[in-house]
Amino acid sequence: MNKITAAITAIGSYVPDYVLSNQVLEQMVETNDEWITTRTGIKERRILKEEGQGTSFLAIKAAQNLIEKANIDPKEIDLVIMATATPDMPVASTGVYVATQIGATNAFAYDLQAACSSFLYGMSTASAYIQSGKYKKVLLIGADKMSSIIDYTDRATCIIFGDGGGAVLFEPNEEGLGLQDEILRSDGVGREFLKIEAGGSILPPTEETVKNKQHFVFQDGKTVFKYAVSGMADVSEKIMERNQLTHDDVNWLVAHQANKRIIDATANRMGVDESKVLVNIHRYGNTTSATLPLLLSDFEDQLKKGDNIIFAAFGGGFTWGAIYLKWAYNKK
Repeated sequence: MNKITAAITAIGSYVPDYVLSNQVLEQMVETNDEWITTRTGIKERRILKEEGQGTSFLAIKAAQNLIEKANIDPKEIDLVIMATATPDMPVASTGVYVATQIGATNAFAYDLQAACSSFLYGMSTASAYIQSGKYKKVLLIGADKMSSIIDYTDRATCIIFGDGGGAVLFEPNEEGLGLQDEILRSDGVGREFLKIEAGGSILPPTEETVKNKQHFVFQDGKTVFKYAVSGMADVSEKIMERNQLTHDDVNWLVAHQANKRIIDATANRMGVDESKVLVNIHRYGNTTSATLPLLLSDFEDQLKKGDNIIFAAFGGGFTWGAIYLKWAYNKK
C-alpha cells in the first residue's frame, strides 16, 4: 500500500461586493494612490459593509462555493478547520457555527489562530489529520473581516487590509501528490509589534480602552516588514534546499499577500522568476487568513497536476513558515 499524503482536491472563495479603492481612501485619510501602490502594491480591497455579518458570513460563502463547484455532500466532511484572526465573537467557535450552516453535520470543527499564518498552519494540521488515516475529508477555511478591527483614520493600517474568504478540501492521495514538507516557525519577540492591545484577558474592554482606540490593529510597520522579509525568504529557501528543488523545479510561489515588496524579496531569494509568482494583492489587499486560498482560487486554471508549489506566510506573534505541496488535479 502506498503512503497516504494529503492533497488539495477542491477550492472555493468569496469576496464582498464593495470595493474600497485607493481613490476612496484619499478622501478618508492623508494618503494617495501613488504612495500606497509604491509601498504595498495595493490598488483596492473588498469590504463587508452589511451590518450583522462577520467572518462567518465570508467563510460560509467560500465553503458553499467549494461544495457547489466540487459537487460534494457536506455530510461527508469529517472536520472543518476555521483559520481566522477575526472570529465572530469570543468563546463561541466560529468554525462550529460555519460547519453547521453549510450542512457539515457529521464534522467536528474548531478555530485556528496564528494571525496571517493561520491558513498555512491549518494546511499542516489538515494534512496531519488526513495522514493519520482517521479522516477522509477535511475542509480548511481561511476568512477574515479585517475591516472590523481597522481604524480608518490610521493611514498606516487602513490602506493595507481587506475582507475575504477562501476554502480548500484536503483528501487522501496515494500518488505521492499533496503536502510534501513543511517548515513552521514562531517567535514571541513579535508580540509588541503587531497586535490589538485591548479586549483580551490582560486588558479587558472598558470605556477608556474604547476611547483610546485600543481595540484596533496596531502595527510597527518597519519592524514587521524587516522580520517578514527575512522570515519568509529564509524558510522558502530552506524548504527548497531540503527537497533538492532548484528554481526551475518550482512551478509556483503562493505567498501571503501582505506587501508586494515582501513577496518580491521572497521570490528573489528563491531565484524564482516573476512569472511563477502568484499575486492578487492589488485587488484585495491583505485579507490575512484568506490570502493563500484566494490566490489558489484566482489562479486555479493555471495549476496543473504534479506542479511543485511553495506556500509561504508571515504573521503577528510572530508566526511564519513555508510548505512544499504537489498539486493534485487539473481543473475540468
